[in-house]
Amino acid sequence: MNASTAGHRRGLRRRTPRVAGKRILITGAARGIGAALARQLHAHGAHVALLGIEETLLAQVAAECGDAPWRYCDIGDPAQVERVVNSLTAELGGLDAVVCNAGIARQLSLLSGDPTVLEETLTVNVLGVYYTLRAAGPHLAHANGYVLLISSLAAAIHLPLAGAYSASKAAVEALGDTLRIELRHTGAKVGMAYFAELDTEMTSRGFGTEAARSILGRSTVSGVAPLGPAIDACERALARRSRRIVSPYWVSMALWCRPLTQHLIDFSLRRGVAGGLAIADTEPTGFTTEQPARPRRMRKLA
Repeated sequence: MNASTAGHRRGLRRRTPRVAGKRILITGAARGIGAALARQLHAHGAHVALLGIEETLLAQVAAECGDAPWRYCDIGDPAQVERVVNSLTAELGGLDAVVCNAGIARQLSLLSGDPTVLEETLTVNVLGVYYTLRAAGPHLAHANGYVLLISSLAAAIHLPLAGAYSASKAAVEALGDTLRIELRHTGAKVGMAYFAELDTEMTSRGFGTEAARSILGRSTVSGVAPLGPAIDACERALARRSRRIVSPYWVSMALWCRPLTQHLIDFSLRRGVAGGLAIADTEPTGFTTEQPARPRRMRKLA
């Protein structure tokens, strides 16, 4: 290798975006995507702050991230979110990015299931994201600011028993598209992550149910993908302020041809749904993360 080539390669390395030094707030950081991302970002030199509702787990992750600042926070409570986000931002000395990762899932038969499942799902997955954006937005409205929203392939491709989760992730997608336009004049950017079934408790506890297996004929739709590539994609997005990331790679193709993919799902599941719905009516399930008590936002249906 001659001096010119070596210099060129060193120049390429210097131009590669890095997360080192970035101040990043992560919601839902006690486990799953949030915890894995926090650890990797810390290992690569970022300054992370963590929030969630599982205090013991959250404290452990924070300790593994160099005693990163953390707080208990119910993101369904707007006053609590504003207070915690401002406090953690002050500890970081400012904010370069927020990862809106906190989310829950639970199967729901739309016509015969418990309507509070939809209410709780929207409270955490949609209102929680909105409250986080409102609180973090003023700190991120600058030329280096970045918002990474963890959506899902479920925002585009909809399955039986996953209506509550799909609706919430489609709403997150809509919020992100809108926020991108509203923040453009500040220089801040917005990215969206679309993940399929990853190796997390969200997948195993939220959708690995007897009712879902009865409908699908197997444990998952596409097979459980490893978490590592999704975490790497999040890190690259935070470094580059990317508009969209996917994991696994084939998710981009499913998004590109949404109507066709949905039609294939409809066709392949044309039989066997009734039996799965009957199982769901009696199958005991819970949210992927146990939720604190909250005031009801929807009136009980007669």
